[in-house]
Amino acid sequence: MPKFGVRVPHQLTQQEAHSRLERFAEVLQDKFKDQVRDLQQSWEGETLRFQFKTYGIPLDGGITVTDEELNLAGDLPFSAMMFRGKIESAIREQLERLVAS
Repeated sequence: MPKFGVRVPHQLTQQEAHSRLERFAEVLQDKFKDQVRDLQQSWEGETLRFQFKTYGIPLDGGITVTDEELNLAGDLPFSAMMFRGKIESAIREQLERLVAS
C-alpha cells in the first residue's frame, strides 16, 4: 500500500504539542465535517493513531510527537493516490494551525 506523510516543525515542548494534538480529531471534524466520516483516534505512547474515511476512502496512520516536530505517516489506498498531495496539504495546514495557536 502506498504511503503518505507530513512533517510539521514546532516550537512547543513535547508535552504541549502532545496536548494540542489531542484536539486533532475535533479540528478535522469541524473543518471537514462534510468530507470526514468515522474518525477515530487513540494514543500509543507519543504517537496518535488515527483512522477516518474521506469521500469513502479509508485513511489511517499515526502522528508522532517529538521535541521538534509532528511526524505524520500513513497508508494510502491505491484508489486515493491521485489525491495524495491534496490530502497531505490539508492535514499539514491543520497541524500547522494546531501548533501555532
